[in-house]
Amino acid sequence: MTFEEIISSPTPVLVDFYATWCGPCKAMMPALDTLKKNMGDQVRIIKIDVDKNIDLAVAQKVMGVPTLALFQNGRELWRESGVMTAPALQTVISEKCRVNSEK
Repeated sequence: MTFEEIISSPTPVLVDFYATWCGPCKAMMPALDTLKKNMGDQVRIIKIDVDKNIDLAVAQKVMGVPTLALFQNGRELWRESGVMTAPALQTVISEKCRVNSEK
């Protein structure tokens, strides 16, 4: 499945552009795990290693890691660089995608 096919989903897709050597990226892992636990199949979370996917990172204009981007139906709805908490991410997804934040 291509990146374009993945982000074209009607289900919100949160993309975590990260690097294995990045401390803040590692700090995001528990927040993303909590987010997935809280939101279940209301959101799809994918992680993209910018060092292994340089062309995609350049095409997506990723300037730093971690960069989080939210897509739905092929459209980018939100993007932010830096570490965020699971509740903050859940709020963004709920507001931008109008999903029910309750499981």
